[in-house]
Amino acid sequence: MLQTALLRSNMKKIIIVGASSGLGERIATDFARAGWRVGVAARRVDRLEQIKSLYPSNVAVSELDVTAPDAVKKFYDLIELIDGMDILLFAAGTGFYDPELQDERLETTLNTNVTGFARIVAAAYKYYKQTANRYAGQIAAITSIAGTKGIGVAAAYSASKKFQQTLINALEQLAYQQQVNVKFTDIRPGFIRTPLLDENKSYPMIMSIDEAAPLIEKAVLLKKRVAVINSKWAIVNGIWRLVPQRVWKHISLTW
Repeated sequence: MLQTALLRSNMKKIIIVGASSGLGERIATDFARAGWRVGVAARRVDRLEQIKSLYPSNVAVSELDVTAPDAVKKFYDLIELIDGMDILLFAAGTGFYDPELQDERLETTLNTNVTGFARIVAAAYKYYKQTANRYAGQIAAITSIAGTKGIGVAAAYSASKKFQQTLINALEQLAYQQQVNVKFTDIRPGFIRTPLLDENKSYPMIMSIDEAAPLIEKAVLLKKRVAVINSKWAIVNGIWRLVPQRVWKHISLTW
């Protein structure tokens, strides 16, 4: 059982960036309930304080905007608050249904999912490189199956998720070259009913947070390299990989 695995953690430490809503909030609550030291970070500090109020001795809070110049400093400060970091889970992100390619939406998506992501993940990598622990650190990130192929109606989002996956791959290679003791987990969900989605739209094979969160937690705890969430989306993702671009361009994906 997942709860049993969490309880075997011996008070390990996890930082969750993007913990104020949706998956990040749920996962942070689950880890804190299981006795982990949890550093929660997001822009909406009021939601983070609600988690802390439930588990005051386990949770530390940081008001952190991954797109802000002080993001890395606040990230490192949060590591100090919980006295170390065994796992980083990057759960922050944004994206839009945007067939019109609106400038504001493009900029917001890329600033958060590309620049902000790279800034925090690189900072975590440097932390593990400098601490040189004999136990492996872990960088886990919630990317998306949208990174498998470019989805036309969510072009910037798809591209940003591909960037995230490529950065993780590159850092894994760099870690091998530099002998940095860190593991990587790339979590690729399909549609999950979170505030990121338009509640007025209908999405194929959509999952609830209750369904998706335990699968993500399991992937993190088992240090899976790549985890597609869930089995149905794993099949779809596998099929997408086989579709050549000359065929893919004719496929209309909309919702």
